[in-house]
Amino acid sequence: MPDSIEPFKNVSTTTAETPSHRSTNAFLDGVRASWTSAFTLVLIGTFVGVGALAHDYGFALAWLALSTMLIWAAPAQVIIISALGAGAPLIEVALAVTLSAVRLLPMVVSLLPLLRAPDTRMRDLVLPGHFTAASVWVESFRLLPRIPLERRIAFCNGLGCGFMAAGEVGGAIGYSLAASLPVLLTAALLFLTPLSFLMSSARNCLILSDRLALAFGLMVSPLLVYLQIGLDLMWTGLIAGSAAYGVHVVWRTLR
Repeated sequence: MPDSIEPFKNVSTTTAETPSHRSTNAFLDGVRASWTSAFTLVLIGTFVGVGALAHDYGFALAWLALSTMLIWAAPAQVIIISALGAGAPLIEVALAVTLSAVRLLPMVVSLLPLLRAPDTRMRDLVLPGHFTAASVWVESFRLLPRIPLERRIAFCNGLGCGFMAAGEVGGAIGYSLAASLPVLLTAALLFLTPLSFLMSSARNCLILSDRLALAFGLMVSPLLVYLQIGLDLMWTGLIAGSAAYGVHVVWRTLR
């Protein structure tokens, strides 16, 4: 995965460039960044599994494409496809998808300060908020600090559109190949995104508290699952994050 955005150096940044041109160039930079990211292949593989699942439950390809755009979260799509396919009541499906989407709220909250300028309008942040999933969140934190503040929203929108296009392509491929894909392979493809998110998060750990939070989380999470503790993901974050922050504060004090 590239560690810089060197391919985008040739974009004009002169003062003569109009605001609309700046936004367009930044958007295209974001699209190009998505094409050079390893997450693109991960998303295609993941949504191949989602597309095959939608086909098996009898959903139309157009429905799959629309749900990808509106939901933009493979786990939530798996929930809605399997729940609707099993005949669950709509209110239960909506509640399950909503609870699944809550996990993305901390990502949105942590990303917005990187995008917001003093004159940023709230409506300009709606689309980046919608695009914020594991892939966009990780790559935004890697790339946005190197981009001028006034270009970041457009860049983030381009990044999200590029990743979403990869998801749409993967979904169409999976839908078309559903009859020939082994069930085990279809299920395994759905784990590509969380595995990639884990590896990318590990790569982006820059300070002690980041590394400790990841390490503590990997230790605490299996224990909570084994003990069958409810809301184990939430408790993992609270326990591991708090412990990592505490150790980091003590370490800085001792230094």
